[in-house]
Order: sequence, then structure tokens, then C-alpha cells
Amino acid sequence: MAGAEQMTEPKFLGVIPARYASSRLPGKPLLEIGGKTMLEHVYRRSLASGVFFRVVIATDDHRIYDAAEKVGADVLMTRADHPDGSSRVAEIAAKIDTDYVINIQGDEPMLDPRMLRELAAGFAADPEADSATVCVPITREEDFQNPNIVKVVRAQNGRALYFSRSPIPYPRNSAGCPVWEHLGIYAFTKQFLLKFVALPPTPLMQTESLEQLRILEHGYSMAVIPTKYPSEGPNVNTLEDLEEARRIFAQKKNEEK
Repeated sequence: MAGAEQMTEPKFLGVIPARYASSRLPGKPLLEIGGKTMLEHVYRRSLASGVFFRVVIATDDHRIYDAAEKVGADVLMTRADHPDGSSRVAEIAAKIDTDYVINIQGDEPMLDPRMLRELAAGFAADPEADSATVCVPITREEDFQNPNIVKVVRAQNGRALYFSRSPIPYPRNSAGCPVWEHLGIYAFTKQFLLKFVALPPTPLMQTESLEQLRILEHGYSMAVIPTKYPSEGPNVNTLEDLEEARRIFAQKKNEEK
């Protein structure tokens, strides 16, 4: 129709916050796995998703900056005083024209690009949501009871009702209710991300030590999107995780020969 506005595709910015200091694994982003740094693996897989008009590595460390530039990555320096990764991502997002921002964890070298596509599509399909994340079914009782595996319960519309380290929902009756594990990747509208990082801490967030509860406690919404494509290996926080990631990469390389 003449004069009608054309629909435009939403713009997604990917940001990978990367810092050198890590109490358990110093220099983690630059550790090598299968001939590439962990950070390069995450960057390449993010690009391979086809979701983003731009993927940026955000760091305050010149060693990370130089290593990223060396492999042709898009990297920007940030302030050094950020309290968390979301704050670092927000500094970058504030300077770039975008509709949505996905905070991509830099310690997931086996991130499946298809999961990023699911997250972006699910978030765009719920335009009233302020933020979004992903989940997978919990199938093992030991995972349900494990406080290091974060559980999430969802409303009928797919929004988060609550996140907890405790087993939720409590199985008082056998009603066939699905049990979900939350995977820690977050998407935001740009407008909400800038608001989110200024929100004060909340009691449930501090009690459970789960940053995403700050969103719910302040009355904002988070879409929780089931994914069929969780990471193919561990997120790397310890030396044991690193060794496991290297083992999986080596095995895959041998299978491809």
C-alpha cells in the first residue's frame, strides 16, 4: 500500500564481556583450546549464529584487546570499574544503535550458535518482554537437587515466575509439570538493559545469589525460551573444566579426520 511503513527486522547486538582477572582461572579468556583462545571460539560461534549485525568483545585489559585484534575480532575498551558483566555490556550498548542486546558469556567455547538463534527469535516474538533467557529440561534427580544448577519456573505465557537453587516446583503431586534448568545467557531490549544495570540489589537476589532475580523483584519481565541446543561442553570456570573442554575438542577433531 502506498505510504505504508515498511516493517524492519529487529537489530540484535552481541556483546562478549571479557576480563583477565579470575580468582579460579586467571587469564581465562586467553587460554588455548584446540589451537584457538577460548575467547576466539566464543566470538566465531556468535558470528556463525547469523543473529547479529555486530558482535563486540568488551574488555578493560590490553592483553585481551591485543589478542582479539590479532584474530580480526571487533573489540572495544571499557572502563575498569564495572561490578559485573551486564554493566560492561551496557557501556558498549549505550554507544551503539540497536533494538536488542545479548550478553554472551565468554567462558562457553562450545556455545551452539543455534541456541542464539532460538533466543533471538523467541525474544523478538514477545515484544512486551523486557529481557529473555533460555532453559532446558531437567531429567536427572541429582540435577534437580543440585544447588549449583539453577531452576526456573515459567508462567503459561513463557515468562519467568521464579529462579532458585532449590528444587522447584516442589513435586507434591504428579501433575506432569516440566522441570527446567536455567542456562545463563541473557538478552535485553537496549532500553531495559540501561535501566537494569542501575537497579539496586534486592533481597531475593542476595539470598539466592542470582542476579536475574533483581529483574523479577523490581517488577520487570523475562521470557524463558526452551532450547534444543545447549552448549556441547562445560562453561570453563576451573582447571578441570578447561581440561574437559580440551578433551572434547580433541575428540571432535579426531572424529572429523
